[in-house]
Amino acid sequence: MSVLCAVAKISKVWELNLPALSILVLHGPNLNLLGLREPGIYGSLTLAEINRLLESKAMELQAEVLPMQSNHEGVLVDAIHGALGKHQGIVINAGAYTHTSVALRDAIAAVNLPTVEVHLSNIYRREDFRHHSYIAPVVIGQISGFGAQSYLLGLEALVYYLRQ
Repeated sequence: MSVLCAVAKISKVWELNLPALSILVLHGPNLNLLGLREPGIYGSLTLAEINRLLESKAMELQAEVLPMQSNHEGVLVDAIHGALGKHQGIVINAGAYTHTSVALRDAIAAVNLPTVEVHLSNIYRREDFRHHSYIAPVVIGQISGFGAQSYLLGLEALVYYLRQ
């Protein structure tokens, strides 16, 4: 996309004068190793690069993102609780906690904020234990298998949902 095209697209959003949305983006365990960890599965982009892509997409959508990564389940639960009254929605890649954490599932259900679950890889084309998500029943949608684009699609879908 040319710079001129990007500026025109951003200007068009600003003309709509939409209220800014604040979206919490949670990255779960081992995602701090993106770019190094199994690039054939997770891609070669680092977490910092994915966060920059998210910030750019958020600006385009007239929203803001607050990305946070933790390898600790309780820290992620606390972040979800802390989103109440601060953010209008959540994008979450819970990593391995997707398949094990009732605590994250319950936290998402408790705050009742629109949430989109994302995964870099297609969890349904991987090991059997990855086919089950404890989070899926309490989120508005799930996007997986598109690499870093999964995050951008998730953000776009969440903003669209919030603005309806």
